[in-house]
Amino acid sequence: MKLGSLKSPHSRDGELCVISKDLKTAVKATHISANLREALENWKDKEASLQKIYADLNAGSVADSFPVKEGDFHSALPRTWLFADGSAFIYHIKLVRMARKAALPETLETVPLMYQGECGQFLAPTEDIPQRDFSHGTDFEGEVGVITDFVPMGVTPEEALKCIRLFVLINDVSLRGLIPEELAQGFGFFQSKPASALSPFAVTADELGSGWKEGRIHFPLQVNYNGQFFGKANASAMHFHFGQLIAHAAKTRNLAAGTVIGSGTVSNESHENGSSCLAEKRMIEQIETGSIKTPFMKSGDTIEIQMLDDKGQNIFGRIFQKVKAV
Repeated sequence: MKLGSLKSPHSRDGELCVISKDLKTAVKATHISANLREALENWKDKEASLQKIYADLNAGSVADSFPVKEGDFHSALPRTWLFADGSAFIYHIKLVRMARKAALPETLETVPLMYQGECGQFLAPTEDIPQRDFSHGTDFEGEVGVITDFVPMGVTPEEALKCIRLFVLINDVSLRGLIPEELAQGFGFFQSKPASALSPFAVTADELGSGWKEGRIHFPLQVNYNGQFFGKANASAMHFHFGQLIAHAAKTRNLAAGTVIGSGTVSNESHENGSSCLAEKRMIEQIETGSIKTPFMKSGDTIEIQMLDDKGQNIFGRIFQKVKAV
């Protein structure tokens, strides 16, 4: 099924909605749970009822359904308890480390990289990306992510996969100009990682069909920048699968229901597939031509991120954001 959060003047968590498979119609499900975060906390009790609504909605037998207008929806999960973002695509790590002249970690292929990002507020998928200082180097990062049920501390990667409830897309906004100095202080990302955005709709594994296997999503991530093709890297190239990322996050703590785990920037070694962030493209330009041609984002620039299934149908809706000077 597909779920979303309708914007509401009464709640920052929005109102829980069930979305039709073709993303054209929706129906409120607030009688099942007020919002998606609460539904995730009571998933065993709520899932069957939500599935029934989804079946009825797709059959056209829901009287109070309404047309989907993308501007009416928050990120699928407007806020939650934890956003832990991994970096599971090895080629991306190599390129961005090269860009800032940083050494690769010795455990590159054995221990996932992960940081804790902003989770108290996700930007809506059509909300402007605010930028107060363009020397900060605004960049987008197209990612795939999962939302978990409760995950016990010390879970194995195999058991962790069973804790996944929903899938989303992520635009993990990065301020590249702040990252080197911040990491040089030895305490990780903070100012360089402002609020991100999720796709408007979160989906269960069955919506991915054969595209979900081996703990990875096997579809390309479609990225357009300023209305032009930018990338179609396949998310299947994750070195660490989602079970491994979840287990890494849960090594020393329980994870609350509603935890978002990001894949890191989707990246392929084939340059024909383009990129999912500007930092990669800039480094590829440096390697191939000897100079960087592409600037970081400026006011008015737009980024569009979406994913199509093997039948060409949109799975998650789209993230479509514009940079705005504030």
